[in-house]
Amino acid sequence: MVPSGFLSITVYFVILVILAKPLGLYIARVFENKFCGLDFIFKPVERLIYRVCGIDPEQEMNWKTYVLAVLLFSFVGFIFLYFTQRFQHIFPLNPQEFPAVESHLAFNTAVSYITNTDWQAYSGEKTLSYFSGIGLTVQNFVSAATGMAIFAAFVRGISRHETNALGNFWVDLTRGTLYVLLPLASLLAIVLVSQGVIQNYKPYAKVKLTQSITHTEQNGLGFKMSTFHDQTIPMGPVASQVAIKQLGSNGGGFFGANSAHPFENPTPLSNFLEMLALILIPASLCFSFGTMLKNPKQGRSVFIIMSIIFLLFLFLEVNAEQMNNPLLSSINIDQTYGNMEGKETRFGVIDSAIWTTATTSGSNGSVNSNLSSFMPIGELIPMLLMQFQVVFGGVGSGMCGMLIFIILTVFIAGLMIGRTPEYLGKKIGVFEIKMSSLAILIPLLSILVFTALAVSSKAGTSNILNRGAHGFSEVLYAFSSVASNNGSNFSGCVYNLFYNVTTALVMLLSRFGLIFSTLAMAGALARKKIVPTTKGTMLTDTPLFIGLAIIVILLVGSLAFIPALALGPIVEHLTAFLKH
Repeated sequence: MVPSGFLSITVYFVILVILAKPLGLYIARVFENKFCGLDFIFKPVERLIYRVCGIDPEQEMNWKTYVLAVLLFSFVGFIFLYFTQRFQHIFPLNPQEFPAVESHLAFNTAVSYITNTDWQAYSGEKTLSYFSGIGLTVQNFVSAATGMAIFAAFVRGISRHETNALGNFWVDLTRGTLYVLLPLASLLAIVLVSQGVIQNYKPYAKVKLTQSITHTEQNGLGFKMSTFHDQTIPMGPVASQVAIKQLGSNGGGFFGANSAHPFENPTPLSNFLEMLALILIPASLCFSFGTMLKNPKQGRSVFIIMSIIFLLFLFLEVNAEQMNNPLLSSINIDQTYGNMEGKETRFGVIDSAIWTTATTSGSNGSVNSNLSSFMPIGELIPMLLMQFQVVFGGVGSGMCGMLIFIILTVFIAGLMIGRTPEYLGKKIGVFEIKMSSLAILIPLLSILVFTALAVSSKAGTSNILNRGAHGFSEVLYAFSSVASNNGSNFSGCVYNLFYNVTTALVMLLSRFGLIFSTLAMAGALARKKIVPTTKGTMLTDTPLFIGLAIIVILLVGSLAFIPALALGPIVEHLTAFLKH
């Protein structure tokens, strides 16, 4: 790796740590309903919301009621988004007069946004009206706030004892939106506008080209030549959507080119700020966890586990993309700066690799380069990060996934030493291990089963643009992305009815499977008594436990997915380098 790569990674990670800790302490105060500095602005709004909606903020829920509230809220969001798209042609704010979105695409998009996946089987500037885009932006806020609410309930389940109360979903949802996401997104949107990200409701601009363009295409009668004298430039409320899509680990872009588009990400500064936003909240929740437990060491140990895996894969990703592509070397193409294929020249190899690692580890899904043009190992790393789902992960959901892996590690350690496993004073029993296994197996099986179904059926293979190992990677990446509620797109698949339906099913299974198992486990833990710490208790904030947790995460992910990855990026890497 060149020195600039080390420098960029160091600066990025150091600033992330500097920002994550105070934000984590602030988020903890928000969910503990303590004074947090913005009460004079948002407290009246919060009370008004409770009064209008008939919410008693003092009434807490058990885990079953909490799950039902999450499902009800998500269902209402789905109905709103689906019909907004289906009837966008009659709603206002549609200056381009876009028609109604097809039913299966509207279904896929609505599911995508309520699950915090933001998978896009369309180009936003060619498909959605401003009104539909506003609906998606609202869902960006509340789906991220839902993830944080689940995290808060899970932490209460760990910290409380001999109770059924896990908090109130409506209160957690409201406070997460008002006190965390809204201020951060507003601040980031203002900064992005200063960098050139557009924010308006104007009709698309049409400008004359300085030089006409002639396009030739083949049809049934031969070749047809068309000459274009004008260019249509999309407009829209971009900055407001970009800010929350990055902070809320949403990732769905206003434009089809996502964060590679100059109207979404115009400068190196906007690129750096958006890269920080990708995993800022997921990283800060580690410190929120320690604060809410009144045990900061636990939060730091979780952050160290995530950071070690993240930095390991980040160095591998940067190194992979700084290598020369042997296929391009064979035709004497200059690769002084590494593999520049599919990357924006204003960002280059290093920032593209950092972004790709952050967006797939953080379940964000936005991209500033074409992932299909990465080196095979550069393709493998983001796939593995999505399949792990716990290296920072989505807002709230990633932290819950990591805690599930930690509980699994405690169980394995208990078996190794012949002692009943305990975590933070709670005995880990059969039910907790069943729920942990469920949370891990649902996305794992969804990826493998639906990938196998796609590559073995005509409906799945007919729309793959590439054949062989790269084509398999396209399908595996797609289902890895939706199963981890990431939403990044490898490209190469033309998403038809088959993919719109199957990816939506995987999104629903993975999102709500994790929510159900997490809250069920939280309810079980909250009812348990505190067990006194003894000399035989395995501490979960020591270097030994941190190392063991990392090994468990890497082993589970690798054993599950390496066979599938061997058919895609691994064989593609071997083929490319052995031939040249």
